[in-house]
Amino acid sequence: MFRLYTKTGDDGTTGLFGGPRVSKDDARVQAYGAADETNATLGMAVAACGDADARLAEILVDLQSRLFDLGADLATPPGTDHESKIHRMTADDVSQAESWIDEIDGDNTELKQFILPGGCDLAARLHVARNAARRCERAMVTLDNVEKVNEHAMKWVNRLSDLLFAMARAANRLHDVEDTPWRGA
Repeated sequence: MFRLYTKTGDDGTTGLFGGPRVSKDDARVQAYGAADETNATLGMAVAACGDADARLAEILVDLQSRLFDLGADLATPPGTDHESKIHRMTADDVSQAESWIDEIDGDNTELKQFILPGGCDLAARLHVARNAARRCERAMVTLDNVEKVNEHAMKWVNRLSDLLFAMARAANRLHDVEDTPWRGA
């Protein structure tokens, strides 16, 4: 029987894929943990999708798979024996994200001011996911200051937050909910 617990992390360490054991607060672990957190927030967004949001749900599920790829990319130090077993993020992944941004944002009204996160349930969840993606990006920058991070992974996660913003606006549009403009002091 396969058990979910291994007890190998009881000492506060974890094993990198094909690499050494490191502290659970290691910059690499923080980065792939932030990718996993972002993935969970996308799952919450998918759970709020209905018939009107079918295209958004389809893209979100694909993004969840790409986030697993990102996590594997971040969890696998370059040059290890296991590197051939994972998908490193590529320029094609970045281009796909840009294509989705153009597709989704193309039907949104032109943005002329800052908007507040929120709106319909799905839009609010997408804004939370966008913030998780930004946190993931910051964790990747921290890692990059210590060990070089795949440049395509860095670009992809940056596009992800833009895509989630466009999707949040699209969700509000699809549910006839107006974006709430920011009103400065």
